[in-house]
Formats: sequence, C-alpha cells, structure tokens
Amino acid sequence: MMKQLMMLITVLLFSYTQLKAQQRYELTVKEAVELAFKNMTDVKNAQLDYRIQEAKNREILGQALPQLTGNVGAQHYLELPKILFPQSDSGIYAVLRRENLIPPSSKAPPPTMSQISFQQPWNATAGITLQQLLFQPDVFVGLQARGTALNLSKEQLEQVKERVKDSAYKKYYAILIAEKQLFFLNEGIKRLQKLYYDDSVMFKNGFVERLDLDKVQVQLTNLQTTRNIVDNSVKLSYAALKFSLGLSQKDTVVLKDELSVDKIKEGILEANFNYSDRAEYRVLENVKKLQQLDLKRNKLGYLPTVAAQANYTVNGMGQKFFTDKNTTWIRSSFIGLNINIPIFDGFQRKYKIQQSRFNIEKADNNLDYIRQVIDFEQYALRETLTNSLMNLDAQQRNMELAERVFNTTKIKFQEGLGSSFEVLQADADYQTAQANYFSSLYNAIVAKISYQRSLGKLQ
Repeated sequence: MMKQLMMLITVLLFSYTQLKAQQRYELTVKEAVELAFKNMTDVKNAQLDYRIQEAKNREILGQALPQLTGNVGAQHYLELPKILFPQSDSGIYAVLRRENLIPPSSKAPPPTMSQISFQQPWNATAGITLQQLLFQPDVFVGLQARGTALNLSKEQLEQVKERVKDSAYKKYYAILIAEKQLFFLNEGIKRLQKLYYDDSVMFKNGFVERLDLDKVQVQLTNLQTTRNIVDNSVKLSYAALKFSLGLSQKDTVVLKDELSVDKIKEGILEANFNYSDRAEYRVLENVKKLQQLDLKRNKLGYLPTVAAQANYTVNGMGQKFFTDKNTTWIRSSFIGLNINIPIFDGFQRKYKIQQSRFNIEKADNNLDYIRQVIDFEQYALRETLTNSLMNLDAQQRNMELAERVFNTTKIKFQEGLGSSFEVLQADADYQTAQANYFSSLYNAIVAKISYQRSLGKLQ
C-alpha cells in the first residue's frame, strides 16, 4: 500500500511540474509585441547596450570630479645604499696654498674617499593626493556628448524593436489567415462528403455512373490533402510565432484578435510623414552629431590642460621597526597647479581634424542615401499596397460570386435539374476562389504592415 502511495505522489509531482513548465498565453497582436519586447534576445541586448552607455556617461562624468589617491610603502634595507664622500684632509692643501705655505705648483694628492649612507634601515611612506581637473578639452566635449550617445543607444534599441514588431505582426496575422482558410477547407470537405453520400445513394439506384462517384472521391481526397498541408502550416506558424515571442515550444498560444478586412483598410494611406519618424534615420542623425562633437574635441586639443593638485605625505625613518619610539616621522605637503601646453605633435592633431571632417561628410552621405531608400521604399510599398487592396476586393467579389454559383448549382442538383458533375465543378471553382482570396488577403496584410513600418507608424 505504501509503495502504491509513493508512486501516486511521484506521478502527481511530475504532472504538476509539467503543468507548471507549460504556460498558456491569450494574446492580442499588441500584447504579442510587448511579450516579444520582454523576451527576445535582440531586444534584451539592445537594452543592455543602453545601460552600458549610461554607465559610460557616468564614467566620463567621473573624470571631471575630484580624483583622490593614496599610497603607502615600506622598505627594510638588508644592506644600506651608500655613496662615496671625500674626507676632510683633501682640503688642507687648498688652505696651505692660500696661505703661501707651499708652492702654488705643488699638487695635492687625490682625496681619500669614504662610503657614507644617508638612509636608515627602516623606511615608510604614506601619502594622499587630491587632483581636480580644471580644463581638459576632450573630457568636457565628452560631457557634452553624453546625451547624444545615450540617444544613439535609445534609437538603436527602437530600431531593434521595429524589426521585432514587424516580425510579430506578420506571423500573428499569417496564423489568423491560415486558421480562417482551414475553416473554409473543412467546410468544403463537409460539402464534398455530403455530395459523395448523395451520389452513392443515386449510384445504388442507378441514376449516376460510377465515374461520377469517383470524380467526387478524387476531389475530396485532394481537398483533404490540402487541408492536412494547411493544418501542418498552422502548427509551424504557431511554432514560428512562439520563437519570435521568445516563448517555449511547450507553451500554448491563443490568438484573441479577429481577422477583419475593414480593419486592414482602416487608415492605410496616411500622407503625414517625417524622416525622423524612422528609427534608422534618427540613428544616423545621432551618429552625425557625435562626429561633429569629435571634430570639436580635436580642434580644442590645441588648448592647454589645467589641473589643480594637493598632496600630503608622511615619511618614517629609523634603525628599528616603525613601532620603535626613536623612529623619526617627517611630514610634507604642497598645493600646485599643472598646466600642460601642447606645442608640436608632428601634425597629428591636424590630420585627426581632417579625419573628423571626412567622417561628417560620410554621415551626410549616409543621411542622403537613407532618405532615398525611404522614398523608394515608401513609393514601392504604397503601390504594392494599393494593388493588393484592389486585388483583395476583386478576389472577395469573385469568391462571393463563386459561392452563389455553387449554391445555385447545388439547388438545381437537389431538384433534379442538374448533374453532380456540375456541382463538383462549381465546388472546385469555389475552392479556387477561396484560395485566391486568402492569398490576396495575406498579401494585403503584409503590404500594410510593411508600408506602416516604412512610415514609422507601426503601432
């Protein structure tokens, strides 16, 4: 009994762990986008890049704040360093010559040299230095560039989000369309199954040929095959959506939005546009601003660097360790001003300025190019969207017409005024019209999403 109880507890714990590992998400398209922003690695890394830039900005600010450093050192000489020092007898001859007690031409013998040390066996040093930067061009230009650099990281984050948003939108709506198509395919299978049943009864009664029954069976099999392909496509689309949202493949995703043609056409061709609406353009604008600040930094490099400094030092010297009461402690302190004046650097600064100017020209070229790309992209996508919407309207009318033809043909068949072949042909035309409609619907949605992104208005 105990063994069975333990097995039951183990099964329950395993089931609970599995259920906990699997999560269910019911999402609108905007909720899907927010979930992608939260989970996707590209977005996480872009957010970390923004925080890294914030830390760099604080690092640059730290260069303009007071710098306080301390140093402590101790030495014990096992053998004292010494210098040669002449003894006092070498000066006697100079005195004798000055007093004319010896001939001036007499030469004094070489002085006797002795080894003398000015060091104590034990030495210690402790000091603290305070330095305040008063003026340094590259640091102060760096302080001015902090906001621009942070904006650059922010716009790069927005650029990544735009890509993630575009992918999430397209995958979300692709599933809605595939599920709608799957619904129509299942309805078509039901129709053909009903037609096959009716033909079977009529075949038994001798009103139709075996050929008519086989034709229905062929078309039914083809439609079931198409249904299986679309069903598999829906499963793969869900897997792709989970991947683009950063979810586990074990999780369950339910789409809450409904597919509406009117919503697709709503507010489509907005003409109000500014290049700065595009994250890519804002990124290049910030790059240009940084290049301009780099030029300013190099120009200011000809100016001197000024810093104030203060120091306080204590030196300890003695025959024994520093705890000995006979240790001598000598204190010193100073305040000062350091001015470094660049005089000649081999024209390095001149050519750095040239490089900065060339980089600004490159930034201008990139801005001109991205404007051309955006203009072309918007023109092409606007035309694509317009044509897609026209095709969608045409295919919708065609599908409705095919449905009416099928219903009329079916009624005639039921009343004995038509053949099953006519019903089968009308059903095939109806299925073709449906397939064309869903294809044009997908193209219209993709075109709208792409066009809105080109306007920087994909919400």
